[in-house]
Amino acid sequence: MRLALLRSKRQAWLLAGALLLASAALLLLGLCVGSSGFESLLNMQRDAQAMQIIWEIRLPRTLGAWLAGALLGLAGAVAQGLFRNPLADPYLLGSASGASLGLACAFALFGVSPLATHWLARLGLTGAAFVGAVAAVLLTLLLARGVQHTLRLLLAGVVVGVVLGALGSLILLLTPGIMQAMQAFVLGSTAFVDWSACAVMAGVLVLTLTSAWMMSPVLDGLALGEATAQSLGLRLPQMRAALVLVLALATGTAVAQTGLIAFVGLAAPHLVRSVLKTTHGRLLLLASLTGALLLTSADILARWLMAPQELPVGVLTAVLGGGYLLWLMHRQGAGVRSQGGGL
Repeated sequence: MRLALLRSKRQAWLLAGALLLASAALLLLGLCVGSSGFESLLNMQRDAQAMQIIWEIRLPRTLGAWLAGALLGLAGAVAQGLFRNPLADPYLLGSASGASLGLACAFALFGVSPLATHWLARLGLTGAAFVGAVAAVLLTLLLARGVQHTLRLLLAGVVVGVVLGALGSLILLLTPGIMQAMQAFVLGSTAFVDWSACAVMAGVLVLTLTSAWMMSPVLDGLALGEATAQSLGLRLPQMRAALVLVLALATGTAVAQTGLIAFVGLAAPHLVRSVLKTTHGRLLLLASLTGALLLTSADILARWLMAPQELPVGVLTAVLGGGYLLWLMHRQGAGVRSQGGGL
């Protein structure tokens, strides 16, 4: 038993090291991919414009994609452990619909002129999306009467997501002029990430990852069943509330900076568990690194496929993530049929 635990720990650290090395390679690759191609990187030493493209656009964008992916991967691992459901994703508590509604309200109130959009992009847009996401989670908690009943919390999140999504659609119907401005947010994009956004996401990632890691024994206990977790002396109501706060903060921060990016938070923990069986303490870190790697890869691919134009990264992650989950379901279904045939 002890030997198996040591082997699992060693494999987890090896996987973390491999993910960090792959992330470093993608960070360098991200400096080379853009509308001006490799020339900006080659001319960086003697061309001030090329230097500005690298340091003010490509580097913060690539680093921002990595940080947003890490936040979504962490939130996905927390959500799946908290709800004991492998299909749980970071948007389960209505945060995505709340962020969309907050952004639609900001556009409807302030307009989408170039000057207003520039000001809102730095202050109002991210703030409105974050406030909307957190407000949606608080509304979910209010309807669920706390975090004591997981199923009630799950259903309340679905209801809040549908209602707030409908309200956001109503605002778009009443003010059609904001529809194009909302498109980048709804489809997901890292094009507007700057150094200040990277600083915010980095700070939130350190805070949420540390907090989730400290509460990982609660997720391990919940994996054995609620009765078992209570018998271990875990303070479930308080810990659940803290984990929901971590989930809301990580998701709201990522969504506020990059928009709605699908499947990263859902797929990252799945990929880790398909490679390694480990405790939630290591799973949280590995899911964060995997989510960061997934979103960075998708962002570079979105910039490269149709260069000098680019695809919305949220569309690309939805297509690739949906394809992966369909393949996973097919493989599991084939495994069940083969076992049944053997009987």
